[in-house]
Amino acid sequence: MKYMVAELMFTASKAWYENGMVCVLLNDNREIRFPVFLNRKLKDASIEEINDIEIICQGTGLHWPRLDEDLSVTGILEGRF
Repeated sequence: MKYMVAELMFTASKAWYENGMVCVLLNDNREIRFPVFLNRKLKDASIEEINDIEIICQGTGLHWPRLDEDLSVTGILEGRF
C-alpha cells in the first residue's frame, strides 16, 4: 500500500472512547478528540460498538469492525469525520 508522507507523519498509537468522544493518541504524544455525534455511524452506535476500535494500516487509520466504519487519522485531523 502506498502512503503520502503526511499520512505517515501522524499515526495513531492508541485509540479509545471516553465520555462521548473518540480519543486518539498520536505517535508524537499529542492527543486528538472528536465527538461521536459528528459521525453518522458512530452517533447511533452502542457504547460497546464504539469501544471496539482497531488501529489499522500502520496507524494511519481507525476501524470499527462491528459498524464497518473506517476513518483516517489525516481525515480526523482535517475535520472529516
